[in-house]
Amino acid sequence: MSVDLIIDSSASEVVIGLLHDKQLVELHRERTNNNYTVGDIYLGKVKKVMPGLNAVFIDVGYEKDAFLHYLDLGPQYNSLAKFLKNTISSQTPTSNLTNFQLEADIEKNGKINQIVSSGQQILVQIAKEPISSKGPRLTSEISIPGRYIVLVPFASRVSVSQKIKSGEERDRLIKLLQGIKPKGFGVIIRTVAENKSLTELESDLGDILSKWKEMVKNIPGNKPPFKVLGELNRASAILRDLLSPKFNSIVVNDEAIYNEVKNYLKNIAPDKENIAKIYKGKTPVFDQYGVEKQIKALFGKTVTLKTGAYLIIEHTEALHVIDVNSGYRSKSGAGQEQNAFEVNMEAAEEIARQLRLRDMGGIIVVDFIDMKEEAHREQLFQKMKEVMKSDRAKHSILPPSKFGLIQITRQRVRPEMEVNTTEKCPSCDGTGQSQASILLENEIENHLRYITSQLNLKKVALHVHPFIEAYLRKGIFSIRWKWQKKYKCKINIVSSASYGMLKYSFFDVNEEEIKF
Repeated sequence: MSVDLIIDSSASEVVIGLLHDKQLVELHRERTNNNYTVGDIYLGKVKKVMPGLNAVFIDVGYEKDAFLHYLDLGPQYNSLAKFLKNTISSQTPTSNLTNFQLEADIEKNGKINQIVSSGQQILVQIAKEPISSKGPRLTSEISIPGRYIVLVPFASRVSVSQKIKSGEERDRLIKLLQGIKPKGFGVIIRTVAENKSLTELESDLGDILSKWKEMVKNIPGNKPPFKVLGELNRASAILRDLLSPKFNSIVVNDEAIYNEVKNYLKNIAPDKENIAKIYKGKTPVFDQYGVEKQIKALFGKTVTLKTGAYLIIEHTEALHVIDVNSGYRSKSGAGQEQNAFEVNMEAAEEIARQLRLRDMGGIIVVDFIDMKEEAHREQLFQKMKEVMKSDRAKHSILPPSKFGLIQITRQRVRPEMEVNTTEKCPSCDGTGQSQASILLENEIENHLRYITSQLNLKKVALHVHPFIEAYLRKGIFSIRWKWQKKYKCKINIVSSASYGMLKYSFFDVNEEEIKF
């Protein structure tokens, strides 16, 4: 299986598509002004203590106060609070915990008003990004992830990912980390650390410790709310978590992000540095690699499968519902039971893909086609568990009920990915009436005349639907050729499948849209 990462950067956001064998399996949107990413560490201030909820609301700079429950304080909260107090008051703060005296763990079923008080400064980490009308969800159990390990301050335990099955390898990794980790820190060994050498683990540990030192350095002299340590950007975080020998290419259309990705690859996997490629083509990068078309096909209410079956995906406030329908697949020659089994098995793969792609969280109920045979229901359950293995979000799957329903719970840490696949009619702007299409050519030319005569631009890019692009380029003495000669300007026509039939836009040499 080949894995590709396609990154489309614009002025307002960065969109990242993860492809497995050219099929889109994950889509991430990161706004350039997003200050509340999972993993960011903040110096916050307690605004309200809510004994009834056993929680506090904390100001981290978001429009709504963030939420911290007692159970998310972490056992070593007292040690964290003591360290923060010492760091704030110290003229020369130290990140070394060798001589730091750890405090006793807090009670498992204690009361938050006995530990945290209003107005208190507190160190917190974003556990869930703001979702809907809710502010961020926080934790005080600070952890700093690296490529192979996760560093946990004020702890001592070394634990290993359950996905590393070999007992011998688990013991080897534990012994290695126990020998190199500094006192006062615990370590979680990630799955990708399997079979890695001591040198690679030491290098990763050194990188994480440098982040810890940076965080400690940022605490004194700053007033809450203040971000003391930021998580990697989404592209680098995906590489950190997913990079493997299966990665085939990373295509970026922005020079700055390309350099950032290349430098990150150089640090964590020098042998993979050359898979990063800068894209400078005229066609939008998502159109070039077929991502835009897949987005349009995969994010609607109805998702069609290859054999003619289809899924209906509905969202409510409490849960998500997915209905499996056989469509014209039901007309195949196979019997009803066999037909239902085959459709359900195909649907299971697409459902697992949809959960990752849309980042659907909470409760998901899947209504599969009823099957009478117990063996078929068991095979479907095992298939669902198998295709969900590649999902990084924590999840749980229940066996099919007697009604053919499978219930899934999936961790939600970010707002669900929503893409509107319907388009407002570019001809009528939703009114139901439009100007005559024959006038489109005249309208474009009028705008071109204004650009050349009033704005004095001699080089522009015209983005249009592929059909319009073909029309404007048709023939030796094409319309484009005539316009260039008439207005003495160079016109680069770019086809974009994301544009409606009669939609068009002009861009200058700096790739900024020209507004009229």
